[in-house]
Amino acid sequence: METNLLHHAPLHTPLLNHPPRLNNNGHKPSKGIFVMLCSIVFLMSLLALIMIMIMIKSQNHSEKFTETTPFDSFISPRGVSQGVSPKSNLFHRASYNWTNAMFSWQRTAFHFQPQKNWMNDPDGPLFHMGWYHLFYQYNPDSAVWGSITWGHAVSRDMIHWLYLPIAMLPNKWYDISGVWTGSATILPGGKIIMLYTGDTNQYVQVQNLAYPANLSDPLLLDWVKYAGNPILVPPSGIGSKDFRDPTTGWVGPDGKWRVAIGSKKGKTGLSIVYTTIDFINFEQNDHYLHAVPGTGMWECLDFYPVSINGSKGLDTSVNGPQVKHVLKASLDDARVDSYAIGTYFVENDTWVPDNPLKDVGIGLLLDYGRYYASKSFYDREKERRILWGWVNETDIESDDLRKGWASLQTIPRTVLFDNKTGTNLLLWPVEEVESLRLSSDEFEGVVVKPGSVVPLNISLATQLDIFAEFEIEWLNSESIGENNIGCGRGGAAERSAFGPFGLLAIADDSLSEQTPVYFRLSNTTTFFCVDETRSSKASDVAKPIYGSKVPILSDEKLSMRVLVDHSIIESFAQGGRTVITSRVYPTEAIYGAARLFVFNNATDINIKISLKIWQLNSAFIRPFPFDQEKKNALP
Repeated sequence: METNLLHHAPLHTPLLNHPPRLNNNGHKPSKGIFVMLCSIVFLMSLLALIMIMIMIKSQNHSEKFTETTPFDSFISPRGVSQGVSPKSNLFHRASYNWTNAMFSWQRTAFHFQPQKNWMNDPDGPLFHMGWYHLFYQYNPDSAVWGSITWGHAVSRDMIHWLYLPIAMLPNKWYDISGVWTGSATILPGGKIIMLYTGDTNQYVQVQNLAYPANLSDPLLLDWVKYAGNPILVPPSGIGSKDFRDPTTGWVGPDGKWRVAIGSKKGKTGLSIVYTTIDFINFEQNDHYLHAVPGTGMWECLDFYPVSINGSKGLDTSVNGPQVKHVLKASLDDARVDSYAIGTYFVENDTWVPDNPLKDVGIGLLLDYGRYYASKSFYDREKERRILWGWVNETDIESDDLRKGWASLQTIPRTVLFDNKTGTNLLLWPVEEVESLRLSSDEFEGVVVKPGSVVPLNISLATQLDIFAEFEIEWLNSESIGENNIGCGRGGAAERSAFGPFGLLAIADDSLSEQTPVYFRLSNTTTFFCVDETRSSKASDVAKPIYGSKVPILSDEKLSMRVLVDHSIIESFAQGGRTVITSRVYPTEAIYGAARLFVFNNATDINIKISLKIWQLNSAFIRPFPFDQEKKNALP
């Protein structure tokens, strides 16, 4: 079945009407207008007094956030006053009339998220005695940021997860205001070192050491904080709120370990390197690992090697002529995870990008969508580097408080150097996600004419693993394309000679709600994009257009892989050269009403699409069955 866009729910149909204008009722002013004006002045003065009191309370760093905190959205995002990136959305909008069924649908089926409450950065991922461990920033008291602890979960395959008790609480003077982001380092002999940032009782960011109380415990349930904490404080010239998120350590040829920490000076983002032999006594290097003017605070640093010719990941300490090093920073100002590929000079612990025009903060992103604070680790079990990333909500806090949870983690991704382009990484879902595949549907050579939408007859459309390849048939040999058109100012609704074309995910039958995942070609460049502007009829959620250029080699077909899991869509172009994570909150395209379409909104090309689509099962994510442990009933 083929549907012409011009006659059936065109892509450019607006979902939201402009708010009605207030009408003048033509009444003359009443005799009591003076009393009314006085009343208004009194009420405004009272409101101003209340706002001042709230702001004073905020400046006193009161972090006990509850559902009754009334004016948060008028002050500043959560976390900023303590020197971390914003942890809330400042949408001055009334909540949509969400139902419990809508909220229930938004919760994902196979992405990791806590049972309830707030989660942000992944911390210290590692593999130990048969279990993958994920720690994460967690508020045990509410679905908004605050009172940050380290949540903890384990898995055999990074898909099915078991919740464990909280690993670390903010209960010492050096972390009483928050147990913040950290990384694990595995020492020779299997000893585990965990470095993390603590926010002190004076709101100073310091680095602390923790380690397992019992290394023979596969679950690593109990953690000991080093009695001499903090092990590092902000050095001279670095602000007390600009010193956080230590990396995994790597060892040099001199036998000393190195650790990098994110910081800034003015608007220059930078990474400070320390050396140590015992993770207790540290010496600051004379040089920064790297610094880039104009990029602002660097947080959640990641630094690791990649093989330029291999298909496996590398331990963090590996270096050599066949190795490049990736430096990644989460940019506090821009709220993106930026990376660059370059060369690490172990002689003075400095790093230089291969292409200065694509340096950290001004070049490539790990993910061009809703994605932040990523953390990688080397999986010795399968010789691969695994990347975790935090995906926040884009709704308003009152909605999160009503549904009782906020945020999730992406499906973990493998990281490889793209030896075909030599300029970027390849990020791809771990192979374990394929264990969730159930039935599949295949569509070969579906021709989609200009301005058309074709529905795909599949049973359900909310938990999918989609592979799609695209071939192009030029209809006009004299057609002239455009240059540097990007994703289109109007997103997927904006037509051009050579695009957009792709998939419509989480759409309803009438296409009143839809999330296009698409390619758009110009004369010189191919763009890969996701358009959320029509993803929901709700007005209290962000609905941006995401995208970037994607390299296409002459012998390659255009291809994408898309993981759909209710309110998250993870999209991978050309084997993972460009990745986009989206959060969507439909009001109608939910449960059995969700559909999948292919579309072609170009004017001068036909598109032939071949697809394979798997239905995906739900993952088992639940509390650890301690009562069954002795019965050998573990999964």
